Amino acid sequence: MLPVRRIQHCRVCGAAAQYRVPADDNRERAVCTACGEIHYENPLNVVGTVPVWGDQVLLCRRNIEPRHGMWTLPAGFMELGETTAEGALRETIEEAGVAVEMQPLFSVLNVARVGQVHLFYRARLLNTTLDPGPETIEAQLFTEAEVPWDQLAFRTVRQTLQLFFDDRRRGHFGVHTVDVT
Repeated sequence: MLPVRRIQHCRVCGAAAQYRVPADDNRERAVCTACGEIHYENPLNVVGTVPVWGDQVLLCRRNIEPRHGMWTLPAGFMELGETTAEGALRETIEEAGVAVEMQPLFSVLNVARVGQVHLFYRARLLNTTLDPGPETIEAQLFTEAEVPWDQLAFRTVRQTLQLFFDDRRRGHFGVHTVDVT
């Protein structure tokens, strides 16, 4: 699937942008027809956590689109000036209002069709005090059997949870890379 061409005007001078292959490049880019500025479009990073308390994981019910009312792991777009772990921690605090201890990177999911990379870290809840922010209707702890599998917002969340529960049963957590189609 070809990416959607989103850049229509130059961010430098405002003139029209045209997609073409610049000299010394190998793919089409948005190039300003006036000043020649080349505009690169790169994937967005979505960062989040798999917060755990005992045998339960924390999920948040979305109060925003897309997928309003569906369940997800706390996650969102990484901001400039933060590391992936800092972004995952920030999103977890913003969406669930919890205190966590960050643990290692757990999953990297490439969602090329929408230009995103999702990175989830394991996290240990320090207590069960939940204070969800405005993007979350409610936050709740679930055992594997209680997870509302048919109400999960995104395939990346489903795959990360399945990998997490599989690893937990094996007694060893790895780092997983998945291409989501």
